[in-house]
Formats: sequence, C-alpha cells, structure tokens
Amino acid sequence: MNLLRENARMPVAFLARRLGITAQSRLEKLERQGIIEGYSLRLTPSYSENQVQAHLLVTLGPKYTASVQSLLRRIPEVRTIYSVSGNFDMIVMVEACSIKRLDAVIDEVGALDGVERTLSSLFLSTRLNR
Repeated sequence: MNLLRENARMPVAFLARRLGITAQSRLEKLERQGIIEGYSLRLTPSYSENQVQAHLLVTLGPKYTASVQSLLRRIPEVRTIYSVSGNFDMIVMVEACSIKRLDAVIDEVGALDGVERTLSSLFLSTRLNR
C-alpha cells in the first residue's frame, strides 16, 4: 500500500519486483476487497492556480443531512462532502473558476433548504498533497 501512496501510477512490473508477487493480481485483489476504490488524477499546479478552492463549514437544521447532501451533489463545483463532529455538520470542498463564481456557489449552498449557516475559508496554497 505504501508503494502506491508514493506513486499511484507506478509501473506494474516494478511493483511485482518489489513485492515478489504478480502485482496485477495483488491490485485486483485489493480492488475486489474494497481496499482500493479507484485511482486519482492530480492536476498540475498551473491548472490549480487558475481555480479558487474553499472549505464551506455548514450547519444544518435537524434531519436535513440527507436532503442537503443530495442537493449539494447537484452543484458541479462541489468536490467533496465530509460529515464531521463539532460545531458544524459538514465540510464541503468547493472548487470554482473565479471568486465571483465561488461567491455564487456559497450563496447557492447557503440558500438550500435545511442549511442554517455557512462559514467559508479560501485555500491560499497547498503545502502537502499525498
């Protein structure tokens, strides 16, 4: 697992030599077991520099989690939804093409039925991305 965390696109032949097994069969087994659920794409920093990313901390009314989550999935700029403990019910990761679009998305999320409050925090830079 650690080898794949270092480089998810590591050549299968290299993995096989390092692990002393047929890497393809091991990867398929990990996928069947649900340990590996997919492979990700990392965008270049030059692409990301043109995107505005933010966390939206969201407070919900009682029993609105499922409906708000369903509505959030329909907003293209919503990348990830986390259910969390503490003062907020969700953290929503948003990526927009501009500050203006991000502002519109924040307004859209805040207007969803069941959303009581949002607090946004813009990403300034990425210090570590594994």
